[in-house]
Amino acid sequence: MKFINRAKELKAMEEKWETKNAQLFIIYGKRRVGKTQLVKQFLKDKPAIYFLADKRNQIDQLKELGRVVGNYFEDKSLLKNGFQDWLEFFEYISTKTDQPLAIAIDEYPYLVETDGAVSSIFQKGWDQYLKDSKVFLILLGSSIAMMESETLIHKSPLFGRRTGQLLIEPMTFANSWKFFPTKDFQQFLSIYAITDGMPAYLLQIDTEKTIKDNIEEKIFSQTEFLYNEVEFMLKEELREPKNYLAILKAISFGKQKFGEIVNDTGLEKNIITKYLNTLERLRLIEKEIPVTEKKPEKSRKGLYKIADNFFRFWFQYVFPFKSDLAISRYDYVFDQFDKSFNSLEALVYERVCQEIIFDFEKQLFPLERVGRWWAPENEIDLVGISERENKIVFGECKWSARPVGTNVLFDLQTKAKVVQWGKGKREEYFILFSKSGFTTDLLKLAKKQKNLVLVEKNKLVRY
Repeated sequence: MKFINRAKELKAMEEKWETKNAQLFIIYGKRRVGKTQLVKQFLKDKPAIYFLADKRNQIDQLKELGRVVGNYFEDKSLLKNGFQDWLEFFEYISTKTDQPLAIAIDEYPYLVETDGAVSSIFQKGWDQYLKDSKVFLILLGSSIAMMESETLIHKSPLFGRRTGQLLIEPMTFANSWKFFPTKDFQQFLSIYAITDGMPAYLLQIDTEKTIKDNIEEKIFSQTEFLYNEVEFMLKEELREPKNYLAILKAISFGKQKFGEIVNDTGLEKNIITKYLNTLERLRLIEKEIPVTEKKPEKSRKGLYKIADNFFRFWFQYVFPFKSDLAISRYDYVFDQFDKSFNSLEALVYERVCQEIIFDFEKQLFPLERVGRWWAPENEIDLVGISERENKIVFGECKWSARPVGTNVLFDLQTKAKVVQWGKGKREEYFILFSKSGFTTDLLKLAKKQKNLVLVEKNKLVRY
């Protein structure tokens, strides 16, 4: 498997390692986001033990742990007998730590499922045997809810013991592109609109095949893991996946307001509120607030959106057509794909523009916040602000086959007048992103208008 980037995360862990002090490090994030590969990269060339937990009972887990640890220390007795309990493991390790040692326990939530007291036992083992050692203990897991409840929140048994934590997010567009260095911007955006920045999904794409061939073979086929990926992930995290599926489907088809979601799903308002909060916590959806709101946490203007490109793709092209896919009726599903995938790409391009606009700060100003803005009858794809300098940039992102013309700029300038942020004293900039370049008239205008920046795909247009 390729290992791409994660330099920031590795640097944070290496700095902790260099102290040679005891570390209890928590790593968590969605399944398939690359946590295990990150940890294995960190463990490489270090004295290290890696243990992958599973759903077996505690006795079998401790025997397997004894085999792994016994192999590392060449301890025949431990290889044969394993550990009797977790405290014995901590005590044993404490006798072997005159030198730095890294220990990674992967899928820690499985241990908690097997024994609800395991986090309390880990707390005792850490306090009694390892907190003054040279052990770098890593606990990692894919169940975000359980990792938070067992290791991070105030009531968790291990609260106050951890010395660091990392929430592993999907990779950025720029870093994901490194998986496909031969693809141009447009080609890769089509891939990214399906896979998002999830390494496990990116690695499923065969660069020698077309997008449709990859979709048919890796997503539409019932034998492939991506076919049932969303349902599997929801069943791992949630007790009532049916209702969550209904909510996610509604949002993926554009039902972004709370009332719209209620009407589409038929669920009670109080239940919807609880489910939406859970989905936000699991990073499956996000509540988007106009970027200029001074108190976003109190704003009532929030819109819900799917936070993961693959989830959005799956809900549009797999979930509604499972009966067709089950009998390999791919032509019908691809007819729907042909009609709407460009619109899905346009949504993704807007999000990518929010990322790549930071590449053009030299032409603009140091950006503090970037996001969308909307009000009744008006919407702007991208707004970036600087409170310190009282500067604002308004942007539009056009994923169209036609070059962007002056009409788009004039319309944007009209909408900008409605935005109340910094009124009177603010300094305004405008930025236009286009898939297909710009008209001659707009290029001529851009030469005279110093506060206008034009970007074709992801490259600054010089004129």
